[in-house]
Amino acid sequence: MTWLSRVGWRHAVAVLALIFSLFPIVFVVSAALNPLGTLSSTSVVPTGASLGNVTRLLTDTQFPRWFLNSVLVAGVSAAASVFLSALAAYAFSRMRFRGRRAGLLALLLIQMFPQFLAIVAIFLMFSTITDLWPPIGFNQAWGLILLYLGGALGVNTWLMKGFFDTVPRELDESATMDGASHAQTFFRILLPLVAPILAVTALLAFIGTINEFLIANVFLTDTGAKTLSVGMYGLVAGERNNNFGMFCAGTLLTAVPTVLVFQILQRYIVTGLTSGAVKG
Repeated sequence: MTWLSRVGWRHAVAVLALIFSLFPIVFVVSAALNPLGTLSSTSVVPTGASLGNVTRLLTDTQFPRWFLNSVLVAGVSAAASVFLSALAAYAFSRMRFRGRRAGLLALLLIQMFPQFLAIVAIFLMFSTITDLWPPIGFNQAWGLILLYLGGALGVNTWLMKGFFDTVPRELDESATMDGASHAQTFFRILLPLVAPILAVTALLAFIGTINEFLIANVFLTDTGAKTLSVGMYGLVAGERNNNFGMFCAGTLLTAVPTVLVFQILQRYIVTGLTSGAVKG
């Protein structure tokens, strides 16, 4: 009785929380394996599991193309935003110049406005850009990447700037005394020290980009140019009941890139969290 009152209730709460969090995943897996592939026939435990929905998804739709488009856009956007944000954060953290404070405040204020407020302006702007330079216009991955970079640089710069401020300036001064330039100090000394925030920022940028729907839905209209979020939405927009099995199978496959990126960056995040630990 003592164990139940002191420790046992914690195990019960943990089990309930685990069941609550796993139920949606189990339901999606069951729907993906449901041979009928309809919403009305889906249950927690499928009757006669098969991979028919996966086969239909890969053959009857352009899911492989959507998958490649999403990985390309999310990967390039995350890498470019991390690199450019690191350069900006280094300048704001280590250099003193006119307009520095105003620039930081402007970055902060811009983040207060949601991105969808600029959709009309973006649409009109890229209507002209598509006519003048089609490679970065509508239905092009590079144009969408430019849009995502503009939305991610502000918050990423603020996150990295705070992390750069924690690195002692004596390291910069020592490198300068040894004849290192600003570029050498940045790439050889500071970047290895701020690897944890780079990993966190890259992970957040990748997840946010690969899951983004609103701007991509306006920007991408051709079927072959769509990303996963836009293409998957089209599966259930008109025939939700019939395509529900394929939609669930697609959601499971969509999670693969995110899990891989997390596994690749996990050691950097863990290293950053444990770098200050000492043995007692």
